[in-house]
Amino acid sequence: MPEADGTIRMAMAEDDGRAAFWEVYGRLDRSAAAVWRSRFYEARHLGAIRLERHRLGRADAVRESYGAMAGCSPS
Repeated sequence: MPEADGTIRMAMAEDDGRAAFWEVYGRLDRSAAAVWRSRFYEARHLGAIRLERHRLGRADAVRESYGAMAGCSPS
């Protein structure tokens, strides 16, 4: 699942001259299943951040992440 790869995730998040990467890598699958997987991986990433914030005792930062996590739910 390429969307789980950190390189792919960062290339999707930033548009700062990464066109060459996408030119070589090719287009991402945008089927319904691929979009679902992408949302799942984003939620997994946000979950890891939330766990780290909780571990550090940053309850306020955990609360701040709820909106981002809600954006990962299927529409």
